[in-house]
Amino acid sequence: MPFDSIIWDLDDDPDGNVQHCAEHGVSKEEVEEVFQNATDADISRSSGRPVVFGDTSTGRHLMVVYDEIDVDTVYPVSAYDVPRRRRP
Repeated sequence: MPFDSIIWDLDDDPDGNVQHCAEHGVSKEEVEEVFQNATDADISRSSGRPVVFGDTSTGRHLMVVYDEIDVDTVYPVSAYDVPRRRRP
């Protein structure tokens, strides 16, 4: 599920998506890797937002919650490690 564009807030914006992902120990590069190599997609039951699941090159299994801006552009909201069996 590759997208042409991923919108990131400034790295030092305390309320931005970069910091929100970092609070869960996830880097921008890992989020981008999951978007490029997504193994599953769903809708979050808690937020109603779309989510993708994928593995990083370091073996982490992540879930990325995002807003779809248009067919080519996404805004990651959050990302975190999930057990492989977990569903949103």
